[in-house]
Parts: sequence; C-alpha cells; structure tokens
Amino acid sequence: MISQLIDPAILGFILIGVMLFSIFIGFPISFTLIFLGFVFGYLGFGKLVFYLMTLQFSMVMTEQTLAAVPLFVFMGIVMEQAGLMERLFSAFQLMLAKVRGSLYYAVLFVSVIFAAATGIVGASVTILGIMAAKSMNKSGYNVPLAAGTITAGGTLGILIPPSIMLVVMGPIMEIPVIDLFAAAIFPGILLASLYAAYTTIRCMMNPKLGPPLPEHMRAKSMKVVWIEFFLGLVPPAALVFAALGSILLGFATPTEAAGCGAMGALLLSLAYKKLTFSKLQDALVKTLEISALIMVLVAASNFFGAVFARLGTPMLLTEFLLSLEMNRYLILAIVMGVIFLLGWPLEWVPIVMIIVPIILPLIEALGFNVTWFAILVAVNLQTAWLSPPVALSAYFLKGVVPEWDLKDIYIGMMQFMVLQIIGLIIIIAFPKIVLWLPTVLYGQ
Repeated sequence: MISQLIDPAILGFILIGVMLFSIFIGFPISFTLIFLGFVFGYLGFGKLVFYLMTLQFSMVMTEQTLAAVPLFVFMGIVMEQAGLMERLFSAFQLMLAKVRGSLYYAVLFVSVIFAAATGIVGASVTILGIMAAKSMNKSGYNVPLAAGTITAGGTLGILIPPSIMLVVMGPIMEIPVIDLFAAAIFPGILLASLYAAYTTIRCMMNPKLGPPLPEHMRAKSMKVVWIEFFLGLVPPAALVFAALGSILLGFATPTEAAGCGAMGALLLSLAYKKLTFSKLQDALVKTLEISALIMVLVAASNFFGAVFARLGTPMLLTEFLLSLEMNRYLILAIVMGVIFLLGWPLEWVPIVMIIVPIILPLIEALGFNVTWFAILVAVNLQTAWLSPPVALSAYFLKGVVPEWDLKDIYIGMMQFMVLQIIGLIIIIAFPKIVLWLPTVLYGQ
C-alpha cells in the first residue's frame, strides 16, 4: 500500500492540490470530490474508504435540517415570480420621491427584505437589477454607484437569514442553524447601514449622483402611496419575519418554518393573482435543480472531508501553524485572505463544504468561537462576490441591464467591496456584534 511509502498526511496535501486544479479547469465538483475521495482514501487507508462513504452519505440523508433547503429555495422563487418585491420597490420609491438618492435607499431596503426571502445571491441581484435599473436610468443616477448599490444589496442574500448557505453551514460545522441565524442578523444590518451611509455621503457631496425622482414619475396623492406601500410591504415582510421569528424564538425548527414559509408564499402568490400552473411548474423545477445540486455537493463534500481528515492532514496543518508561534489574529487574517482569494474562482458551496472543515480544527485550537468564525466566513464570501476579476454579481447584473458598461459595474462594486472589508474588520474587532443575540436568546 502506498501509505507505507508516503505519509498519509502528505497524501492529503496532494489531494487538495489535485482537487483545486480539477475544479479550476472545469471538472464537475461533486464527481471530482467523490472520485478523488475514493482514490486517495484507498491509497491512504485501503478498503475502509467504502465504509466511510456509506457512513457519510447516510449522515447527510438523515440530517433533518437540510430539508429546509428546498423549502426556502421554493419560497424565494415563488415570491420572485409573484412580483411581490417589484411592488415593494415601487412603493418605497414613491414614498421617498423627493429625497436625494431615494432609489439607493429603496434598493437597499428591498434588498434586505428580498435577501431574507430568497437567500440566493443570483436571484437577488437579478431581480434588483430588473426593478431598479430602469428607474435609475430615467432619473439620471450615476451608473457606477447605482451598479454598486444593486450588487452589494443583492449579495446580502448570502448572509441575512434564512440564508441557504447558513442552513448548509450549520450541520457541516456542527453549529445549530438557529444560532447562525441569530448571529447573522446584526452583521447584515451593519453592512446594509454602511452601504446606506456611503450613498448618503456621496449624494450630499455631489447631488448629481442621486437626484430626486422626476415630477412625472411621482404619485398624484399620498393616499395612493400609502396604499401601495402597505400592500407592497406588509405581506412579504410579514411572511419573512414570521418564518425567521418562529425559528429564533424556538417556536419552530428551520425545516418547519421553511415549510410554513413556502406555503405562505404560495398563498400570497394566489392572493395577488400571480399563481399559474406554468409558474408553479417552473418554480418546482428550479427548486429541484438548485436543491439537487446543493444536496449532492453536501454529500460529496462530507465524504471528501472525512477522507481528508482520516489522512491526518488537518492535524498536521494545525500543528505546523501553531508551532510558528504567530499571533492568533495574524493566523486568522491569513485564513481570511485565503478564503477571500478562493472566493474569486469558486462559489460558496465548495468553500463552505471543503475548505471550512479543513480549517475548522485550527480555529478551534486557536480558541476562537466557531459561530463567530462562521459569520466571518459568510461576510468574507459576500465580499468575494464583489471582487473583480471574477465577481459573479457583475455578470448577473450585466445580463439584465446590458446597456450598463461592465467597467462601470466593476468600479461601483469595488467601492462597496471596500465597505465590505471595513465591515469585516469591525466584526473581527467587536465579536459581540455576532455573539450578543445568540447569547441573549440561547445562552451560547
């Protein structure tokens, strides 16, 4: 056996290198993880790899929390198809018609609600672009700042609960999902506040960046505005906060709340007369596609991670970094830098499922709170969505607003990427931003 010729821990480093290379050149992630797990597992510890795979796949299939994934995905898709967010955006825009930069505030407010409703970055950026770009163009808004606001607001979907990423991250890091939901609320509000403050300051310095809504686009009476605002805000907000609140207060598990949220989205869509058989069928198909992708990746990454751990590489890496006698925050900065760079070519799925479990023993050995670290990872990956040269959010926005130059979108995104980094530094410096609410609610 090759393990007699080479240290299994060294095999683990080779495994990671081959895995990253395979993913970068375009091999399917799930099959790559399973195949490499088999090959290197057999080389490292023989036939035990077959039993390990059976165990890991069984653990994923019996993890009840993951049942929330397709339900939250379905809830978000139905709300998007029903046009609920478009109505909310229109109402908020009319409410602040006379305010400079009102469309920036409308985008950020709607993005928080929509992020909580979908938990999917691609859907958030796309729908925000469709809703906001046309009005921003008509009002003469600055394209880079407008693009930055839309993409940054859309990326909040990766962080603000009920985030799909947090639902997946919980079982992988062995953290209750409700703890992650509670921990993510204030960081999400912090980032949204930084965005709002930045757009406000820019519009104060240069009013041409965000002029008031033109007269011909304003409502004829405040009665119309208030009716539209009530109908646009209350139903979707009530649905989102009912689902999230029931989880945080312990009335329901994430899976139960997701089921109620999915049913509520269907009823709202029906009430707004937007529910058709073709839309329902399309929502179910999209839910199946997204959920199947995530679930197979979870199972494959669990198996891959178990093989990697069994080879002993995480322990060797942890011991090496600890032996350097570096400040633990310096080591944390290195870890955050690696995750940030990996966020360029990779989506959150392989990073959360493969890279994070590898790093987790080191974080625990350094004495950091794992819930706090999980939120740092989420904020970091959100930052990567805004970081050229890859920056997938740019392509989502370009796809729905083709008249905007990609260079202008990049310029806008980079401004908000700096704000993201500032937010990440604040969360590192003040861990209570993350840990206060879980401590109050659950005594963490």
